[in-house]
Amino acid sequence: MNGFFYGVALQWKLDIRSRSLLVTCYIVPLIFFLLMGGIFTSVMPEMRSTLIQSMAVMSVSMGAFIGLPPSLMETYGRDVKKAYKANGVPLYLGLITMFLSSFVHLMLACGIIFLFAPVLFGAVLPGDLPLFFLALAIYIIVSLGIGSILGLTVKNQAKLTMIAQLVFLPSIMLSGIMFPAGLLPDFLETIGRIFPASWGYRLMVDNGFEFKNLWYLIFVFFTSVIICVILLGKQKYK
Repeated sequence: MNGFFYGVALQWKLDIRSRSLLVTCYIVPLIFFLLMGGIFTSVMPEMRSTLIQSMAVMSVSMGAFIGLPPSLMETYGRDVKKAYKANGVPLYLGLITMFLSSFVHLMLACGIIFLFAPVLFGAVLPGDLPLFFLALAIYIIVSLGIGSILGLTVKNQAKLTMIAQLVFLPSIMLSGIMFPAGLLPDFLETIGRIFPASWGYRLMVDNGFEFKNLWYLIFVFFTSVIICVILLGKQKYK
């Protein structure tokens, strides 16, 4: 157990020094928040009631789909994995420590948005704060599960970047955070429902924490866990 907590603390220190994580979890999402928050609330004043949820979805999606996978690819595709095996460290430790560290960073980034959105743009705070943060935590966990699959599956940096963008962009454009999903053509709205972002967004809005918005996220999470276990099992023989 001491080794596990040491691994988590070490990963936290490494992530703090990581430029990639700094960019994907903090700099880009917060710049997007500062620029687009004013535009959204000026063009569509009604978005003040959902601005925090929208920016949270964007921040989490970028950190989970673009920030986490490259770190996992480097760990399980290079000498780090060999060091794990040589020292008798379970292969799952790297995934778990990166997962937990990324979760904390994304929570912090969303916390910054939560604190400053009402001050800068007059955003309306969620009506039920405990349910909002619970829904946010669920969406972060599910998104990191998908990011973990990407990082464990794709071994080429160029391909990983392309695939991560193919997951990230539809998550943002088709989830309803930029404009109501009902304005999209039916086939695009249906495609948007494949990505967890649209479900996470609906789960976070006021009165949205219901099983009809939760069941798909639960399904995706457990599917991600099963796939990650299988992928880690294969890593032992490589």
